[in-house]
Amino acid sequence: MNWTSKDMDTFLQQQQYIDTLIVPLLKIETNAAAMKNSASASEFLMQLVTFMEAQFKGRLMLLPPFTYTPSIDLVQIGETFSKDLQELPFKHIFYVTTDPAWTRIELAGEVLWVPSVPIESMDDALKMKVIEDQFRQLLPKLTEKWSGQ
Repeated sequence: MNWTSKDMDTFLQQQQYIDTLIVPLLKIETNAAAMKNSASASEFLMQLVTFMEAQFKGRLMLLPPFTYTPSIDLVQIGETFSKDLQELPFKHIFYVTTDPAWTRIELAGEVLWVPSVPIESMDDALKMKVIEDQFRQLLPKLTEKWSGQ
């Protein structure tokens, strides 16, 4: 499910089944030399979390991406953001990012770091294979949390 008014209606009716929140964390580089890589990482991450949402529609909610720039204090914003997200009625919160800095930040939930793959020049079939392969890497972490281990 996506954070849309249509999907929210369904969520509010069936929230006992939708126990997981996916939060994409997107770093927006402001340095001209790093902007293309930042855009590429954002494209990859959004395709990955969209694929995750499609695979687990009815089990998870995909939040709109949280975007930030390099000058943002990740510790402070992470503390505030994860505190606010704990108010939502989700048992599991997963933050998905290509920025390894989030792996060192204390958050309510679990950070899933994935290496960015430049998919912009790939044909659609290869893009899908890369996204599916990355999804298979994350799947055990999701199912481990869901099974209560």
